[in-house]
Formats: sequence, structure tokens, C-alpha cells
Amino acid sequence: MSRKIELLAPGGDVNAVKAAIVAGANAVYCGLDTFNARNRASNLSFDELNGALRLAHEYGCEIFLTLNVVILEHEMGALFKLLNQLVNTTLDGIIVQDLGLFNIVKKHFPTLHIHASTQLTTHNESQVEFLARIGATRVNLSRELNLTEIKILTDVAHKCDVLTEVFVHGALCIAFSGQCYSSSVSVGNSGNRGRCSQACRDEYEPTAMGNKHPLNLKDNSAYFDLPELVAAGVDSLKVEGRIKGANYVHTVIDSWRKQIDTFVQTGNLIEDDSSLYKVFNRNFTNKFLTGDMTKNMFTDNPRDHSFDHANEKNNAISVVQIYDAQQELSTQKSEIDSLVKKKIEFLDISKRELTLEFSGQLNQPFTVNIIIEDKNDITLSNKNEKEPLRFEVQSQMPMQTADKSVVDIAAIDKRFKSFSNANFEIKNMDYSNLGNNLSIPFKELARIKKQVAFLLNEGKDVLAPVELPKLVSHEKADKNKTTLSILISDIKDVHLCDLTDGDVYFKLPESFRTDNDKYINVFLEHPQLIPWFPAVLIGKDFEEAVRLLEVVKPKLIISNNTGVAFKAVQMGLDWIAGPLLNTTNSYALLTLQEDLNAKGAFISNEINKQQMRSIKRPNNFKMMYSIYHPILMMTSRQCFFQQTVGCKKPRIDASCMLSCKKETTVTNVKGISFAIDKQKGGYPSIYNHEQFLNMDIVTDYADKFDEFMIDLTDIGSGDKEKLDKAVLLAHFQDLISGQTQAAAQLNHMVKVKTRQQYVEGLNS
Repeated sequence: MSRKIELLAPGGDVNAVKAAIVAGANAVYCGLDTFNARNRASNLSFDELNGALRLAHEYGCEIFLTLNVVILEHEMGALFKLLNQLVNTTLDGIIVQDLGLFNIVKKHFPTLHIHASTQLTTHNESQVEFLARIGATRVNLSRELNLTEIKILTDVAHKCDVLTEVFVHGALCIAFSGQCYSSSVSVGNSGNRGRCSQACRDEYEPTAMGNKHPLNLKDNSAYFDLPELVAAGVDSLKVEGRIKGANYVHTVIDSWRKQIDTFVQTGNLIEDDSSLYKVFNRNFTNKFLTGDMTKNMFTDNPRDHSFDHANEKNNAISVVQIYDAQQELSTQKSEIDSLVKKKIEFLDISKRELTLEFSGQLNQPFTVNIIIEDKNDITLSNKNEKEPLRFEVQSQMPMQTADKSVVDIAAIDKRFKSFSNANFEIKNMDYSNLGNNLSIPFKELARIKKQVAFLLNEGKDVLAPVELPKLVSHEKADKNKTTLSILISDIKDVHLCDLTDGDVYFKLPESFRTDNDKYINVFLEHPQLIPWFPAVLIGKDFEEAVRLLEVVKPKLIISNNTGVAFKAVQMGLDWIAGPLLNTTNSYALLTLQEDLNAKGAFISNEINKQQMRSIKRPNNFKMMYSIYHPILMMTSRQCFFQQTVGCKKPRIDASCMLSCKKETTVTNVKGISFAIDKQKGGYPSIYNHEQFLNMDIVTDYADKFDEFMIDLTDIGSGDKEKLDKAVLLAHFQDLISGQTQAAAQLNHMVKVKTRQQYVEGLNS
């Protein structure tokens, strides 16, 4: 077996990065204190990142930087400043969620390799093709996929010259990544900004099944599924855990390193996985990967399972037995701590010391001798002295007697002191062998500095800073008109088309019966309806969604799924990006328009009034916003009912998606209830107890948006009173047309509501 299998480790802080490297990781992903989706991790400073790069590369290990959050418009200046720094490092790749970053990097920073984050919810073939088109060199596939689905997507990725990575160990989210808004809705901290408060791990009032943590999954471990992952062609095996410490990282990576090496060398697996239970875990499951989603994927304990496992392993029942088992594990944990500390003790990421010796005499070249030394002056693996690195750069012409400008200490300092930076600390600048009153052209001095910078940058040209381009905000097509559109999901509501002049969207499910024309006939019989595609469409459901496009050939679609959008573009169909594509900045709009020929986009409901103020409309592009809808908190491929009201089925099967239409609620310890809703053909989803109702934006930004939308589906309504949709529509039409009484009428009708996201927005 010759194909490289990358083991990708988390690095939440400097010690975790070091631990990953010495444990045998092929690559480490880590974040800075900005623009990364693990805000609770310690993260690295920019200086530490540069030190980690140097250390990792000496070990043959790569470093990937996480920039995996949605970006706000006012942050673009800071983002460009950071990207200008990153292109002049030896960074091996950046991990990206925001579609705008793809546009920026492709145009202005093409030397950076882009990895598509798991936050992009990649789960069908055309999404992979789309990501390849906009510049991704690898894709982190959704962790809900099974091995068959992973193989299909990996085959497509390789045809597009894109690598795939799969999470193989660590925490599991109950929700599709990138499609979870529970933290944002509950406490104003969005998972799309790295501030997830893990509502799925929270305690709730006991359910009918007696569970206090009904949304809490066990941890993921594919330790014994390595042969199948290799057979599927997966390029990178990714371990989750950037908020965990060095001991965890070293233990897990060391275990996986041994497993991979053993399999590559012998074709066999190590059968003992006991080391994985010695560090933090919630017990383990591989059920997403095997496609066997049973209720034993859940655990009612979100805390560390390692001590419970020690009791189980030792059959400890009595007080004495439990004490002995706990003491044994505590000793093992202490041994891990001592081992890791010893292994990383001499790994130095501090700035290297730089000595610059300047020399030159009349009719001799001007010379710069560069001496680079590690501060600790020892090798990484032992305490022998380490030889300093030495380079020499000379002028291409001899020094001459100065008639005007002199190359003296002041002139050299002005140009060379900037090498005291994130990588180097200038120890000495030696001028003792430089003659007096001599000169070379300052253009030549600039060339020498550039060559020194090249050598200090490990043989890479230092790129000049790129300025943030100024975008033009184009006016909407009809600046005096804002339309009202509606979303329905039941054919019995089609009569509402007669009550509005705006567009009517028909919401499609996430799952379809194969070769069933039910929804195709809806659009053929009612051509005024515009298809609205969901965010998640996997396998045969994606194929059926594409078949609908091929048969119906609608003039326009709304899609929350880039795979469906990519297919629509290939068919010459117009499309608009839905609100679940999390669009928060002008550059994301440009990516959608330039790379996917989108005709418009919904702006994310997660951002506030101020954050959307500076978003600039591309030319001939519609901007839209949903002003009334149930507030989605999360959508899952797992079943929310097994742990709440119970289900007789031992596992989820294909019929669950198509036939189940259960609904219930869960109530947190603060007494707030959330609706769990399962429509036929839909994934189980949880909705906030309040409806989103934002009437302020109608007056705040009537000139900015072409269209406001109201959601008149019954999805997520739970036990709320069903409102008269015709009356509700009439009041919203009055609101859009500026009639003053409309707001009071809507406030009276919609009893439980919020516009908090429009007030608070996304935290920086």
C-alpha cells in the first residue's frame, strides 16, 4: 500500500500542537484568536503560529490554519491584513467556511491552499464539484455520512483533483454542522462564529423516556473502521479536539498512528483500543459511519466516561473495587501527563535569533552575512549543540566612494531592522567590517534586502501587501419597489397565490420516494410555484431533486444547497441562494454570482442591523431577507424521538424519513420549551418557542432589499395556535405598502415572537 494516509490532529494550544507532532501526526490544524470556530480553545498567537510552522516542518508535519467562520463586512480590513501576513509564512493551508473567503483568496492570495470546512455541510457530489470550482483543494465531508456515501463523494473529489478528509475520532454534533443555530438563538453565541455553547449537551427536564440529556451523542471513533476508510479512498483522517489538552491529543494521535502504521505494514489492525478510554471520552460510537443509526448512539452523560469505563473494565462493584479501579486510572493519567511533558520539554517554538553582519570596502561588493540560531541552542531530539544556519548575500557591483548618499549604519538600520518580526529576534547587527563614506545604489540595497527576505522566508518570495478592494454597491432593479414573497409547503395553501402579487415558493422535503412524481406534478400543475430546496440532500434524495429540475425545468429556484444550485446552473436555470447558506458579506455574494451564476441571495438572519448595513449589492443581483419564520435551531440525521417520547423501531431506516411525522417538545431547566418537528420527508428538527418577526427592517432597509419573505408553512409550529394565513398575508402586505396599522395587527396576531437576532447579531 503506497498511498499516503494523512493523520490530521487538533492543536488548540501550543502544547497540544507539540504533542500532536511528537505523537506522529502528519498534519495539525489550529486557530488564531480571530476568525476561527473554536473560540473556547486557547488558540495561538501569530508569533506562536510561525514557531509551530517551523517546528512542524522540521518533523515533516504540515500546519493548517482554521479561518472557519462566517465573516462580517466590517471585518474585511482585518481579514486582509491577516491574509497578507499568512501568504508570507510557510502555512500549508487554510480551512474556510465563508464563501466570500474563496472569492478573496482566489483573486488576491492564490498561493494559499483552501480546505472546505465541515461547516459547509458537504454531503452530495455536486457540492464537491462546486467547491472545486471556487478553489477548494480539499473538502471535509459531513460527519453524518456512511462509508458508501463517503466513497462516492471521494471518487468525485479525486476526479476534480480535490482531497477528502473525514472525522474519525472525537466529539459528535447531533446537528448537521453549519446548520445549527441553537446557540445563536438561545444565548446569542453562534456556532457559525465559533461560539457554540453546546445546547445539545445541556440538561433538560426528564423526557418520557427518562432522559435528562436527550440530545447528547457519544463520541465518534472509527478506530476499527480504518480498512473501510482506506478502501473508500479517504485522504485524511481527522481527529476532533481543539478544546482538549496535550495529554488527550498525544494519546489519541499516538494510538491512531500505531493503528495506521500496523495496517499499512501488515494489513491487520491492533485490536486493543483501551488507550483511547484513558483520556476524555463520552464512550464511543461509529454508527454514522456504518449507517446503522440506533438509539445506543446516545448517552445520558455528557461528562468524561473514562472513570466509568475503568469500573466496567475491572468489573468494579464494591467500594474497594471501585476505589482500586479509579486509583489505577489516575496513575495511568499521571503517567500520560509525565510522558507528554517529557516528550515536548525541549520543543522550542520561540523566535530564532538573527545576526546580520554587514561588510564592504572600496571596490569590493557589499556583503550581508546571515546567521540564524535557535535560542535554546540544542536539537529538537537531544541536547547536542545545534549548528547555526548561515547565508551570504552580495551586491552585484562594488562599493564606490560616496559623493552624495552614504550606505552607513542609519541607512542599513532603516531597511533591515524590520527583520525583527514574528519569526526572528535580531540579536546583533554588526558593522565592524563596513568601510566609511562608501556607497552603492539604493536600488541595489533594496535588491539585497529582498534576497535576504527570500532566504529568511525559507526560499519563498515575500509578497507585497494587497489592499482591500473597494466594492461598488449597485442599486436594486426597481429602487422604488420592495416585493413580498411567501413560502408554503402544503398544496392546500396554493390558493394563497391568488392573494399576492409576489413570488410563492414551495418548500420541498429533504427526502423523496424514488421515481415518485408527486412533487414534479405539483410544479407542472401549478407553474406559478417556485421550488424551494432544503439545505441537506444526500444520496438518492439529491438524485431525485435533480430529476425534478430536469423534468420541471423551472424558470427560477431557491436553493439552500449549493449542489442543487450547481446542477441548476449546468441546466441553464436561474437560482437564488436561500437563507441557510449563511451569507453575511459582499464577497460571499460575489462568489455566488461569479462562480455559481446566482441571481440573488437571502442575507443571513443571524446578523443585525448594523452588520448588514455595509453589505454591497453586486450588479444585477437581488438581495432578500426573511422577516417572518419559525426559528430553526438544529436539523439532525439522527432521531430526536428515541430519547424523548420513544420509538418502537430499534434503528432509523429509509421509511423513517418518508413516513414519520411525530412532534413533541423538550424543556430546558429554565422552563423554556422547544418544538421537535418531523414532517413527512424531512429530517428531525428543533425549533425555538418564539417565531421570528422583524418588522423594523421593512422601514430600516426598504432601499436595500428587493424582497422580503414570510414563511407560512406549519413546520416548527409545535403546539402554537394556527393562524389564519390569508389574514396574516394581508397584514404583511399592508406592512410592506407602508400602512401604519399593520404592525399593531401583526403584533396582536403573532403572540410569541422575537427579533433578537436583528438586535444582537453575531458576536465578534
